[in-house]
Amino acid sequence: MTAVAATDPSVRSFRPLAGVLTATAVSITGTRVSAIALPWFVLATTGSATMTGLVAFAEMAPYVLVKALTGPVVDRLGPRAVSWTTDAVSAAAAGLVPLLHARGLLPFWVLLVMVAVIGAMRGPGDLAKSVMVPEAADRARVPMERATGLSGVTERLASTIGPAAGGGLIALMGPLAGLAVNAATFALGSLIIAVALPRGIGRPVAAAGPADGAAAPSATGEEQDGGYWRMFREGFTFLRSEPLLLTVIVMVGITNLLDAGFTTVLVPVWARESGNGPAAIGLTAGVMGATAVVGSLIAAAVASRLPRRTVFFVGFLLCGAPRFLVLALGAPMWAVLTVFAIGGFGSGFLNPILGAVLFERVPRRLLGRVHALGDSLAWVGIPLGGLVAGASVALFGLIPSLLAAGAVYFATTSLAGLRSEWREMDRLRGHAGGAADADAPLAEDAERETAAART
Repeated sequence: MTAVAATDPSVRSFRPLAGVLTATAVSITGTRVSAIALPWFVLATTGSATMTGLVAFAEMAPYVLVKALTGPVVDRLGPRAVSWTTDAVSAAAAGLVPLLHARGLLPFWVLLVMVAVIGAMRGPGDLAKSVMVPEAADRARVPMERATGLSGVTERLASTIGPAAGGGLIALMGPLAGLAVNAATFALGSLIIAVALPRGIGRPVAAAGPADGAAAPSATGEEQDGGYWRMFREGFTFLRSEPLLLTVIVMVGITNLLDAGFTTVLVPVWARESGNGPAAIGLTAGVMGATAVVGSLIAAAVASRLPRRTVFFVGFLLCGAPRFLVLALGAPMWAVLTVFAIGGFGSGFLNPILGAVLFERVPRRLLGRVHALGDSLAWVGIPLGGLVAGASVALFGLIPSLLAAGAVYFATTSLAGLRSEWREMDRLRGHAGGAADADAPLAEDAERETAAART
């Protein structure tokens, strides 16, 4: 591949897609290692499930809030610049945690500050990488559903390697080694985005031309330079006009809250009370991640020929409530791993479908804003998940907390499927929202919403 081919949008190139997916994989791997190391570090040093939940809140609250507000910033500055910059700051903050602890300079409030900085930087960093996927898919001439499937495979593979490596690393060397690995992966992800991607990928919306699929012909200079709050309002107005996206956000928001409490508090407490230790946390997450990779690979290959609505809800049925139930029943480890493996396979189909629906329905020039708002609303319960789970365990015990959370999970993912909006999942299959002509339905919707935003 010549330098011209790598930078010319008219020439097919897989380098941008490979670069974005590699940076995503590196970042997620480190984050998953930290997701085991940090709760175990707090449990080991404080013995408190409540304080463990508080640390999870300190990371995820800034993540959600900053991510919600940085959509216009990503569109204006460009996702590439935002991605490598925020990863570099995250690397510095994550590296300080083991250094300060080694010197006896890490009181609990300082740990909360460091974790909050990491969360605040991860939000826009994750958003920026995701926003670059459609442009990279255009350069590779890969169908959007397949690109989101590959992105799902990358996430699942990293989510398999990270916990498995993290559990073993922490068992051998302690949780601070896992936090050091997290810092290294942030630094490597920043380097990949800054150096390895070809020039022209991840430019600001105003600088991207039609060849990049980044701007509809109707996006005027006035709209591009309309200021932060006008850009923010455009994204909010468009999202408000999409019933399917709003329904997805509400349902995923509830399941995210439950999953956050499960991962950050309920599983670590189960591992401690059952005597299985941190290695069991990594083993369960690793098994679930491995089968999720298989599910994502199948989704990338055949999901375009399957009914999205059916696959989506069957996937949630497999990956949701059974995990809570099997831990509550005190099942042997082989049964726990079997349930997690089945759940992982079902979960592998979810993100490729959600990503394809989002990229099909949202005009490319609004993608950063709408993606940021949608993700943040869907993640708004995650900071509370650890707090709610920690308080529930302290008040009622582990088993009642697991049973209650599993029941809510089942009700949410079953009743939501009855709503009529889900029939829209297949209507725009294969439609590239960002590449729509001015007279295409989505571009017309964007124009109407832009006009409404001005009034």
